[in-house]
Amino acid sequence: MAEQKEMEAMESQETEHMETEEEKDASANPEECETDVPAEAEETEESSEVSSEEEEEEGEEQLSEEGQEEEKKGFFRKKEKKSKQEEKIAELTDRVQRQMAEFDNFRKRTEKEKTQMFEVGAKSVIEKILPVVDNFERGLSAVPEESKDDPFVQGMDKIYKQLMTELESLEVKPIEAVGAEFNPEFHNAVMQVESEEYESGFVAQELQKGYMYRESVVRHSMVAVVQ
Repeated sequence: MAEQKEMEAMESQETEHMETEEEKDASANPEECETDVPAEAEETEESSEVSSEEEEEEGEEQLSEEGQEEEKKGFFRKKEKKSKQEEKIAELTDRVQRQMAEFDNFRKRTEKEKTQMFEVGAKSVIEKILPVVDNFERGLSAVPEESKDDPFVQGMDKIYKQLMTELESLEVKPIEAVGAEFNPEFHNAVMQVESEEYESGFVAQELQKGYMYRESVVRHSMVAVVQ
């Protein structure tokens, strides 16, 4: 029994000695004593970091895509707004041009009407003056040769000449008749005569003088035409 107890005491001492050596080794090499659990934790942390980075990149990509879409929408909105403004400007420009064209046509038409009205009024006045001219000519042509030096006759002749000068200044001129070929636009044939001086179809005699105002006939010449 004493021997058995000694053996157990020796074994316990050896065990304690071995444990102390293991503890010394562990304290000398702490890295070797690390377990696999921290490595797995590190891998988990790394994977979580990688996934977070991927998530951040994906988020940034989504933000960039959303920003691009917003920029596109803004661009199209600006373009649409600009196109509406251009359409409105084009519409207003076309309206102004139409109004200007209508006003220009109105102005031209008004000027033409005023000119026509003035010509009609002038012709009406001239038509009323022409009988006075005819009476002056008839009266002067009936004065005998011996009375032409009479002051009264000379005064009447001067008034007649002044009247004709004023008519000429208004572009009123007599129509050529005697010796001219008959023209229905200027002459009014009231009779036919025989003549050795003029050929057939020519005016041989003027019964009443005709007049023109500018390019229009105020009164046709009353003539006798050679048959």
